[in-house]
Amino acid sequence: MTNRPKLTREEKELLIDRLKLYFANEREEEIGDLQAMLLLDFITAELGPSYYNRGIADAMQWLTEKIEDMHVLEIHK
Repeated sequence: MTNRPKLTREEKELLIDRLKLYFANEREEEIGDLQAMLLLDFITAELGPSYYNRGIADAMQWLTEKIEDMHVLEIHK
């Protein structure tokens, strides 16, 4: 497994557009595609793993709770 989440080309393009829009609206700065792509690469490499791991931990907790609830399915004689 790699350290970086893999994004499709379409996902990358959408995220680049969103970063450019954020900079335009919130910071009143215009950034180009290259700047947005480099920022996206940084965010993906540096922040992505933390969000990914948090999602995995949340999923594991949810599954653990569901497995613990399975005792209600037991047939008692």
